[in-house]
Amino acid sequence: MVLEQLKRMEECFWLNNDLTADLKTELESNGIRYSDIEDARARLNRFAPLLKKIFPITQKSNGIIESPLECINNFKSVLEKKEDVKISGDVYIKLDSHLPISGSIKARGGIYEVLKYTEDLLLQNNLLSLDSDYSLIVGHKDFLSQYKIAVGSTGNLGLSIGIMSAKLGYRVEVHMSNDAKEWKKQMLREHGCNVITYESDYGRAVEEGRKSSENDPFCYFIDDENSKNLFLGYSVAARRLKGQLESFDIQIGEKRPLYVYLPCGVGGGPGGVAYGLKSVFGEHVKCFFAEPTHSPCMMLGLLTKQHDAISVNDIGLDNKTAADGLAVGRASKLVGRVLEHIIDGCFSVSDSNMYKYLALMAKTQDIFLEPSALAGVKGLVFSKELGNIHPNALHLIWATGGSMVPSVEMEKFLKEGEKYL
Repeated sequence: MVLEQLKRMEECFWLNNDLTADLKTELESNGIRYSDIEDARARLNRFAPLLKKIFPITQKSNGIIESPLECINNFKSVLEKKEDVKISGDVYIKLDSHLPISGSIKARGGIYEVLKYTEDLLLQNNLLSLDSDYSLIVGHKDFLSQYKIAVGSTGNLGLSIGIMSAKLGYRVEVHMSNDAKEWKKQMLREHGCNVITYESDYGRAVEEGRKSSENDPFCYFIDDENSKNLFLGYSVAARRLKGQLESFDIQIGEKRPLYVYLPCGVGGGPGGVAYGLKSVFGEHVKCFFAEPTHSPCMMLGLLTKQHDAISVNDIGLDNKTAADGLAVGRASKLVGRVLEHIIDGCFSVSDSNMYKYLALMAKTQDIFLEPSALAGVKGLVFSKELGNIHPNALHLIWATGGSMVPSVEMEKFLKEGEKYL
């Protein structure tokens, strides 16, 4: 039934009935351990002095790239009336849309993988030791300029990798799909990145980016479809979220379960965050992926168990959506298989609803996001499908991008959203 709804591009909800009965063993069996996440967290801490030095915006956070957490119960109240639904518990938003440096969730994984590669490169060439002052890496620009970093992207991943890599001195090549916004391409060019655009979708951009690096020993390709390092960079968010919740005197547990709604493209960002959340909160967190009705690649891969072997094009969908960061036709080779017994479910959302929620968020909370960042809101509406939710539950919308959107573009988004209010 869900497959038929996907084919008709209807909004639908899929609950995973193949969850593991032993979450801890399942998490450890995937080759990604909690110690790996902690290792990634420690690496980001080592790089904090460098980030603080080259990105003044991170000085207040001492070089740590993290986003705010806010309660948005005003939005919740208006949404309940608009959608004729009752949402049990409080609603919060995780504003990865406002992460420093590149203003999207991709600042977590993308920047982390650039830093991991940089550390490995400098260690191998005896230009760094683990107890070095990492702020001194700014003196190695000439060395790093011998190397090139390449990536395929619909927009936000390219921004995070491009900005970080260029700042460190690398040559940068960003292969972008036809869904990528022009302002994102221009921003990359302003940072000195070489932007190559294609008339086809995300899959082609990644394929061409991968090809460009195959025979170049000085080129490192960051593979959004199959990167453990990207995955680990995203997963660090979970422990930090736990600390933020505790600062609000919120303890997640049996009496206060957590429901998280994560916009999903190829799956690396939401997959890494969900994996981290399950590692930290165990059975007390439920994670759901949100995808456009035209591009539900992860839901399609999970429910058919074909993962990256099936594309939305195979069921007659066009993979065209205003949510450029989610315009992906084929799910990650890595993420679907890692999460098939861990992720609680998926749902799809129309472009018109993403625009409507965008305008509603701006009106009720004065928070301005790009369309893809609102995909998770539909999870609040679909929460009625989950049966009795604890009245003290906490719902968390993961806002994935928006703070760097030019004002002219944001006005267009808001105008479009007003049509559906």
